[in-house]
Amino acid sequence: MPQRNDEETSFGFRTVRAGEKAGLVRGVFDSVAGRYDVMNDLMSWGVHRIWKSVLLDRLAPQPGQTLIDVAGGTGDVARGFLKRANERDRAAAATARALICDINFEMLRAGQDGDDAFGDDQIMRVCGDAERLPFDSGAGDAYTIAFGIRNVTDMDAALAEARRVLRPGGRFACLEFSHPITEGLQKLYDAYSFNVIPWLGERVADDRESYQYLVESIRRFPAQDAFAARIRAAGFSRVKYENLTGGVAALHMGWKI
Repeated sequence: MPQRNDEETSFGFRTVRAGEKAGLVRGVFDSVAGRYDVMNDLMSWGVHRIWKSVLLDRLAPQPGQTLIDVAGGTGDVARGFLKRANERDRAAAATARALICDINFEMLRAGQDGDDAFGDDQIMRVCGDAERLPFDSGAGDAYTIAFGIRNVTDMDAALAEARRVLRPGGRFACLEFSHPITEGLQKLYDAYSFNVIPWLGERVADDRESYQYLVESIRRFPAQDAFAARIRAAGFSRVKYENLTGGVAALHMGWKI
């Protein structure tokens, strides 16, 4: 059951009313949209691009498939999906499509410049909520959400929507920051993320507070096994996860069967 607006949820290390979180998250991404890609490269030393490449490797995009990419305002996952599908068989009768959905209009606008390499019949941008997706049931062959699930108010509602919009046999893929698998790596990661990332946010994006929230939201995100259990509870089958860079990030996948 979706959370009521008067219930409590987390916003970083703060506790807020569920009805307030979407607006607070929107404020964060309104602030960082213009420097989002630059900051991602700096914060991860470019490794986020490798993680997204692994996601696309596992999906193995095909001509004729439709991707629903949620919280995908930057468009890099969607464009990578289309590029790989187009290269697989240029003579295919049906081209792949990508539907990019993001609750934040500024993120959608900031990421649209790279869409020019694809026609309007291949890529479309829609402003919408991960908990109430503006797509028909069974509309997608694949659903992706990269570094976005931790920002939704009701994670279980978003997972249920992910399953609804997939056709039978469709694949779910969630790439998210996670929990390092050794204590030593966790300590190093904590020292880096709590000290360096907000400092970078202040120096590069002139916004320390938003990046402080992003670091805190990563710490509040469920551990790998716990999140996998929630994906199973949403009705997905053959759920598994793959730790990346020692668990700094994790790729969670499942099937709608």
